[in-house]
Amino acid sequence: MTSIYDFEKEEIGGQKISFADYKGQVLLLVNTASKCGLAPQLEQLESLFQKYQDQGFQVLGLPSNQFQQELASDQEAQEYCKVHFGVTFPMTKRVTVNGEDEDPLYTYLKQQTDGQDIAWNYTKFLIDRTGTVIGRYGPKTTPEEFADQITKAVQKTAQ
Repeated sequence: MTSIYDFEKEEIGGQKISFADYKGQVLLLVNTASKCGLAPQLEQLESLFQKYQDQGFQVLGLPSNQFQQELASDQEAQEYCKVHFGVTFPMTKRVTVNGEDEDPLYTYLKQQTDGQDIAWNYTKFLIDRTGTVIGRYGPKTTPEEFADQITKAVQKTAQ
């Protein structure tokens, strides 16, 4: 894989997500976990998604049970996020973010940043309209704390 646009995922509902469909958009990818104490960040993620989606901004939630904080099934996780945090952005089937069964998307994202393993749930990757990873934000960094970077990325037109 040489580009973010080479990847595909599957939404919890079964629909295919081709990252190639996001060319020219700003992406924010986040490994989520319903039972994590950081789950309230989902409200901020949804708020940013609602604010900028019409300007080419997409949030993608990638549930992970890597840290044993996700519900028993993908469907339960999706429903929980929708009911408790109002999530309407797409959520994929669960992924493994580190280790032997690491999802290739996460291998790529880590290679594009600092190469470090994902330390915890809610690690966020911001990708600009050209497919370049322009930010990696730790679990405790809330989406509001880097909203200005999202705004700049959204306002910048694709080359």
